[in-house]
Amino acid sequence: MSWLVTGGAGYIGAHIVRALRDAGMSPVVIDDLSSGHAAFVPEGVPFVQGTILDRDLVTSTLRDHGVTGVIHVAGFKYAGVSVQRPLHTYEQNVDATRIVLQSMADAGVTNLVFSSSAAVYGTPDVPLVTEDLPKRPASPYGESKLIGEWLIRDQAVATSASDAPLRHTSLRYFNVVGSSDKAVYDTSPHNLFPIVFEKLIAGETPRINGDDYDTPDGTNVRDYVHVGDIAAAHVVAAQRLAGGEPVEAAYNLGSQNGLSVKQIMDAMARVTGIDFTPEIGPRRPGDPDRIVATGELAARDLDWQNRYTVDEMVRTGWEARRAAL
Repeated sequence: MSWLVTGGAGYIGAHIVRALRDAGMSPVVIDDLSSGHAAFVPEGVPFVQGTILDRDLVTSTLRDHGVTGVIHVAGFKYAGVSVQRPLHTYEQNVDATRIVLQSMADAGVTNLVFSSSAAVYGTPDVPLVTEDLPKRPASPYGESKLIGEWLIRDQAVATSASDAPLRHTSLRYFNVVGSSDKAVYDTSPHNLFPIVFEKLIAGETPRINGDDYDTPDGTNVRDYVHVGDIAAAHVVAAQRLAGGEPVEAAYNLGSQNGLSVKQIMDAMARVTGIDFTPEIGPRRPGDPDRIVATGELAARDLDWQNRYTVDEMVRTGWEARRAAL
C-alpha cells in the first residue's frame, strides 16, 4: 500500500511522510521545492521533483509507484500574501487540485485526504468553530481551499456509481507549530513561531500586533496545534479510507481552547532561556479577537489529540531550528 504525498518536502508534508513511513504505508513524495526542501524527504522515500500542475507527471507517478491513495498537502499557504497574488493562489490551490483529481481518475486511485484549512470559515463570531459553521473565507487562500473541497465533493458525486468511486476527507486546521524530527522545521516567513525564532537568533525583539483585544490578556487567541498531532491524524484518515471505514467529509483539527500570543511569547522566553519583553505594535486590520476550533469529530474518528503542552510545542520547534544552524 503506497501513498503519494503532494508537497511532501514541506514542513507539514515531511512530517506526514515520516508518520506514513512509521506506519508501514510506503510514502512517495512529489514536490516542486518552491517552499519545500529536498533534505526534508527521508532517505529511502521515493522523491519526484516537479509540479502537480503537470498532469502527465502526476499520473505517471501514481502509476509507476502503485499508489493507492493521495494525501494532498501541496499548495500556496500564505493567506495574507494571497490578497496580493490571487491568480497565483488559485493556480496553485484550485487548478492543481483539479489536476490531482484528474490524475487520480486516470490512474484509478480512489482514496484522498485533503489538507484544507480553517481559513474556510473566515472570521467567525463564535467562541468555538464547528464543522457545520457557515463558510465565509476572508482571503483568496481561504476561498481556494473551500473551492478545493467543492471540487473533491463534486468528483465524489460524479464517481459514486462507478467501479472506482472517490473516497475522501478534508482536514481543516489553523496554526501548525513545533517539530517531531530535528531534521524538519517551519521555514515560513509568515508564521508566528519561525518569525519569533528568527528574531531571537538575530538578537532582536519579537513583536506583538496589538494588546487591546477582548481576551483575558489583551492579545488575540488562536489555535496552535503540534505538527506531530497533525501528521498522525492524516495517517489515521488515510488508514480509514484504505480500510473502507466511514469518514466525515471534513474534520476540524482544533485545540478546543486556544492560546494567546502573549502565552506563546511567555513560553518562548521560558523555553529558550532568552529573556525579552515583546514590543507592542498596532493591531493588524481584520484580526479577530479569538478563533479556536473544536476537534470533537476528529477525536471520535481520527484519534485526534493535543498531546503537547505549549512549552513542548516551543521546545520541539526551537530545537529543530537550532539544529539547522
